[in-house]
Amino acid sequence: MTLNNNGFTLNDGTELPFVGLGTIGINGDQGTFEILNAFNIGHRLIDTSTNYDNEGIVGEAVRRSALPREEILISTKLPGAYHEYDKAFIFIQESLRRTGLKYFDKYLIHWPNPKDGKYVEAWKALVDAQKQGLIRTIGVSNFEPDHLDDIIEATGVTPATNQVERHPYFNNNRMVEENKKRGILTESWSPFGRGYLNDVLKNNTIKEIADKYDKSPAQIILNWNYQADVFSIPKSSNPVHQKDNFNSTNFELAPEDIERIDSLDKGEAGRVEGQDPNEYHEYV
Repeated sequence: MTLNNNGFTLNDGTELPFVGLGTIGINGDQGTFEILNAFNIGHRLIDTSTNYDNEGIVGEAVRRSALPREEILISTKLPGAYHEYDKAFIFIQESLRRTGLKYFDKYLIHWPNPKDGKYVEAWKALVDAQKQGLIRTIGVSNFEPDHLDDIIEATGVTPATNQVERHPYFNNNRMVEENKKRGILTESWSPFGRGYLNDVLKNNTIKEIADKYDKSPAQIILNWNYQADVFSIPKSSNPVHQKDNFNSTNFELAPEDIERIDSLDKGEAGRVEGQDPNEYHEYV
């Protein structure tokens, strides 16, 4: 993984922008318009999931957009119930039919579900789907170091990205470094935490730093990720917030401000829903 003037270059040569758009909670016809607005602002990567119940409207936004398909990056995920090789391979095809797309630009295994021990099978399905042109770049989500090493050893293929929980109350710097060791780009899900569970965007330290740079708290957090070589996928349906998020990498935080944000970390207690990837299992 390397950082360039336009974004991130992954270990397989794929290029990602500095910031993507998360879509959890963006649904229905209104959601289509919200994604189209994001395209108009400049967003090019849209992160969805079958579990978000919105793959259809994401595909519709792609079709309605005036942008060439090759300029849009659509990322989605494999649910935990489909880790067996055959199920995973068929599910990818079904997911493509739901979106109406011919290929996904990026596809992830959502959770390792380690007690089931089938994530290697799921990874083999993604590797083969990529070979057949169904997916451009493949990665994982919420994988710990041993999970990463298992799939790399079994296939010889290293994930391009690993999407993990990362926000100021759970900075997960350990996994950022583990991913870097393997040449994997870290993605941050819920970079602002989750408003109904914590107050990251209202934190006084974040607000003080935002005032110093004349930026929004959200822009400070996204820039904190960017300067750590972390790709963020903040969710927003608000046009103003979408624009702020898109324009969050055009300034530089001082080292002491990065340290202040890092100091907000609460360790395991900071996870938004206590989802330890070694224990949490997803079956939907």
